[in-house]
Amino acid sequence: MSPEEVKARGWKEPDIILVTGDAYVDHSSFGTAIIGRVLEDAGFRVGIIAQPRWDNPEDFKKLGRPRLFFSVSAGNTDSMVSNLTPGLKPRKKDAYSPGNKTGLRPNRAVIIYSNRIKEAFPNVPIVLGGIEASLRRFAHYDYLSDKVRQAILADAPADLVVYGMGELQIVEIAKRLQAGEDIRKIRDIPGTVWKMEVKAWKELKEKSKGTTEAVVRDTALEAAEFFKEYIEIPSFSEVSQDKAAFAKAFRTYFPEQNPITGKGIVQPHPKTVIVQNRPMRPLTEAELDHVYELPYTGETHPSYTEPIPALEMVKFSLTTHRGCFGGCSFCAITQHQGRMISSRSPESVLREAKKLTEKPDFKGIINGVGGPTANMYGMECRTWEKKGACLDKACLYPRICPSLDTSHKKLLELMRRLRELPGVRQVFTGYGVRYDLALEDEEYLEELCAHHISGQLRIAPEHFSKRVTDAMSKPGKEVYERFSEKFAAFNKKCGKEQYIVNYLMSGHPGCTLEDMIEMAEYVRDHGGYTEQVQDFTPTPMTVSTCTYYTGLDPFTGKKVYVARDKKEKAMQRALMHYRNPANYELVYEALEKAGRFDLVGNAHKCLIRRKRKQRK
Repeated sequence: MSPEEVKARGWKEPDIILVTGDAYVDHSSFGTAIIGRVLEDAGFRVGIIAQPRWDNPEDFKKLGRPRLFFSVSAGNTDSMVSNLTPGLKPRKKDAYSPGNKTGLRPNRAVIIYSNRIKEAFPNVPIVLGGIEASLRRFAHYDYLSDKVRQAILADAPADLVVYGMGELQIVEIAKRLQAGEDIRKIRDIPGTVWKMEVKAWKELKEKSKGTTEAVVRDTALEAAEFFKEYIEIPSFSEVSQDKAAFAKAFRTYFPEQNPITGKGIVQPHPKTVIVQNRPMRPLTEAELDHVYELPYTGETHPSYTEPIPALEMVKFSLTTHRGCFGGCSFCAITQHQGRMISSRSPESVLREAKKLTEKPDFKGIINGVGGPTANMYGMECRTWEKKGACLDKACLYPRICPSLDTSHKKLLELMRRLRELPGVRQVFTGYGVRYDLALEDEEYLEELCAHHISGQLRIAPEHFSKRVTDAMSKPGKEVYERFSEKFAAFNKKCGKEQYIVNYLMSGHPGCTLEDMIEMAEYVRDHGGYTEQVQDFTPTPMTVSTCTYYTGLDPFTGKKVYVARDKKEKAMQRALMHYRNPANYELVYEALEKAGRFDLVGNAHKCLIRRKRKQRK
């Protein structure tokens, strides 16, 4: 991270410099650490520039010129999400910065960092990666500006985007540059996005038609082959002016994010043409084991004098798998990690757990075991190997697919072995449980209650109105109620007093004031009042964001109600915190607007008391 460290290594220069919007933490929960260790393992010298000042290029020069390329990431989270609340107000804390400090990364960090690098080193290749770049690989709706922005590769002065989980891509890029290949010629790596000149794209389309005698036969054949592997979607000009075209583009590229059957995607922009190659295959079990057993220190860089809160949350946790087949409409994991589950071997997870027990500050508690979800470890579908995840149906919605193996046997065995490790007192799973899956295996649910909850289990029903849970592709309240009953029964059986904490969402596309009132009434009647309420935030490449922007279900073309007005969004959120005196006026106004004055008064079923003369 410093010239002194480069010199101490005996290096003349780094081969690759990773630039990140996060503080540098050498832990496998942090993307920059994984990419750095993977490149090091492949024989490359890696430098890190973490949270550089971006008002001039000087911080980007501190490690000198990398021999091969810069790789740029906003960090573990999208910079807009890190910096701004759903109401677009500056956040008061940043868990990925020293001491929770804010202001250490810019909005649109990937673009700004790339511009500063280009100023400092005009001829050094730039590769973009991480969640921010990955999910902006096509023209996308930008919540901050409330408009459609170009694909990030059309906005940033970079050469390639690595999308998804990038270990295989980044090593191949490094090896090919090492061998002397021009980065502008690297166009065939799965899981990458590259740029084609507009003129070349037009010529390619003409050649594919075979309309001119001047086209030589083999060139025309090559063009025809290209269009067998790539699909053109509506251009930036079209999707930025026509919401139906935006929905069509989304509907076209969404099912192609499949590493087995997926095709490449082409989207013309005014000054360039964006080309996404098909997705990279998931890592094998052996590859995933290797990645997570690289020599991470599990600590922040020694240069920091304040703790990095994000590390404190995951320092004694274990990643067991990647991917999620949950398919929630508001989640982008499908477009980033994919729907197929890649799991580590139990032996690999146990070796990592043993290393945790050897740390001097380990207190005997492993506080998290899982991946994007806690309980998809080892699960698979018989269709995945041959055709990947299904294109015509979801795995869990509207019901769990019978082809899916929902047994928790592998996870149960792993958790039991973790509990038996010397030095481990408790192994907790306090969050991330997909409760509809847990209902499929009562043995898992019973052991979860008996051994793996520390008083509270955080789950995410998100809503209790069927219209909204359908829009979210989430299970309805009936499934939640069955889980709650089983949870209570198993806790009673094992003599424990433990509680469910619900994560709920307001303002999701399809959600009206009436739906929020229905949810508030449900919470009132079932004793589930919670402060864990998230206002829907549109982020790129999710079904919900496409619906939010277009007002259309992208798959059916049907119109969907969307709460866009700031006042209505505030009223929806306030209804979930109806007990808070500060929300009285908003709740009153919401009930008035919905014609539900029956919920204002002193009766037992009322949400708020009548404190003033009722309006006419």
